[in-house]
Amino acid sequence: MKTVADAAVSAFASWKKTTVYERAAVLRRWNDLILSHGDELARLIATEMGKPVTEARGEVRYAASFIEWYAEEAKRIYGATIPSQFANKRLLVLHQPVGPVYAITPWNFPAAMVTRKVAPALAAGCTVVLKPAEQSPLTAVRLRELWEEAGGPSDVFQVVTTSDPVAISKVFLDDPRIRKLTFTGSTEVGMKLYAQAAPTMKRLSLELGGHAPFLIFEDADIDAAVREVCNSKFRNAGQTCVCVNRIYVHESISEVFTNRLAKAVRALKVGDPLDEKTQIGPLVDAQGLEKVSSHVTDAVSKGARIVTGGSALEGLYYSPTVLTDLKPGMIILEEETFGPVAPVMTFRSTSEAVDLANDVPYGLAAYLWTRDLSRAFQVAEALDYGIVGVNDGLPSTAQAPFGGFKYSGVGREGGKWGLEEYLEVKYVSLILP
Repeated sequence: MKTVADAAVSAFASWKKTTVYERAAVLRRWNDLILSHGDELARLIATEMGKPVTEARGEVRYAASFIEWYAEEAKRIYGATIPSQFANKRLLVLHQPVGPVYAITPWNFPAAMVTRKVAPALAAGCTVVLKPAEQSPLTAVRLRELWEEAGGPSDVFQVVTTSDPVAISKVFLDDPRIRKLTFTGSTEVGMKLYAQAAPTMKRLSLELGGHAPFLIFEDADIDAAVREVCNSKFRNAGQTCVCVNRIYVHESISEVFTNRLAKAVRALKVGDPLDEKTQIGPLVDAQGLEKVSSHVTDAVSKGARIVTGGSALEGLYYSPTVLTDLKPGMIILEEETFGPVAPVMTFRSTSEAVDLANDVPYGLAAYLWTRDLSRAFQVAEALDYGIVGVNDGLPSTAQAPFGGFKYSGVGREGGKWGLEEYLEVKYVSLILP
């Protein structure tokens, strides 16, 4: 019986031989179909994982942007010639697809995390087997249907849904024919996958956990800083790996900033994700709600003060929350909360702010607000993070690299860097007859 892995391997033999123009044409049609089904996909996202539908429409556009980008970038898979010291030698460098890919995507961006992995893989000439998160598989299934509708070969992009992800993943991780693993999820799971992929020497892209700081300096436009903090912190109810988890404010403006932030947070509308006015939807499941509640409870028990929010609501909802008076030893300062909770602390100097920001094992995204151009460059360079937003709470875009330092992962997605993750480099040395 032909298995999913067999089908991916067999399809790779033909897909890798297609021209970049042929692959680009299918990707462009796929992009157009996703955009034309934008409302349908947005409602599907909102229904299966609780993201507000207006935000989900933005995710669909973001998801399509990766396909559009890689449809174009496929045509820029360039080789090279290297000067030789011998008159009768020609030295060539080629790029070729890695091979069949196993991709694992999370529930918090059920469309965009799929296309950010699948689009560059397909553009490079790889085939893909995708295992979406068990909490949100329907969007991935629908995206694959649109891939086929666009003329994409069915075995080139396959989706495997399961309630037993460990057992399913083991099959692909143990198969030496699967040459690449790409995963977005927790650092804990990523480390296990890293080890499991080692015996078959797979290429790896691991986009793992974050613990993003936001540094607000004394020269900040406070209203603009509040807006960008809210954009980052409360998107998807705080359930993204680049959400702000720690807010450090210069002590000279901390009271004003915290009061304005609390006012903005109180104004956020919590409700049905299908309601056009909703800004904060439910958390994805009971486990997620329990984690948020436990982080707040722990912080308050150790001296933190609730400025606004701080309680679970009916169902899987948690009230948007601002905390102050935090101190080391609180779980919320050590782990990703993945919920709508904004802890605010103070600092006195630029060096102290940078030290506080860097004092975690993670290094995915960091943010700062300042009018000082010199400080902007110096702090951005000093932060041990793969992504830095300067006066920008939403820096992610298809043409830029996405990935982190330290325990936040290996490799990059997005831009030309995302395509390179799916390409092998081959050197050819030719002696002329």
